[in-house]
Amino acid sequence: MKKILLTAFFIGTFSLSYAQSDYYNDYRRSVTEVNWQSVAVDLLLSKTQTNELNSLNDRYHDYNSWNRVYVNNPDRWREDRYSEIERILGREKYAKFKNKYYKGQNPVAVYNRNKNNDKRYKHMTKKSQNHKKDNGKGHKH
Repeated sequence: MKKILLTAFFIGTFSLSYAQSDYYNDYRRSVTEVNWQSVAVDLLLSKTQTNELNSLNDRYHDYNSWNRVYVNNPDRWREDRYSEIERILGREKYAKFKNKYYKGQNPVAVYNRNKNNDKRYKHMTKKSQNHKKDNGKGHKH
């Protein structure tokens, strides 16, 4: 019985949570999926702004350096990163950046939506909906 309970606990813990490394992967994508040289040219950034963006992008070069900061609250990287980008670019240029790279949406919301729509768990939603429908019809004996 203990083995069954432990197995259920581990499956629940690992299958329903968004793993720490997934947050880091989102962070890395936020750095690598944008051509920052194009951003600097398109937005006419100063040398100082470009250097600050490059420094921000190089801040966490590996999982361990990122995890030391975000181990207790991995969601926080989004707010930290994009508020820092807004500070560097200024409001007007940040709005242009969002329009071009995030279709005008708040990047924090985009990554939160990605987290909540994790493809690995889409099948679980369908199963839980089917299960709820079956329960609503009553028990068949």
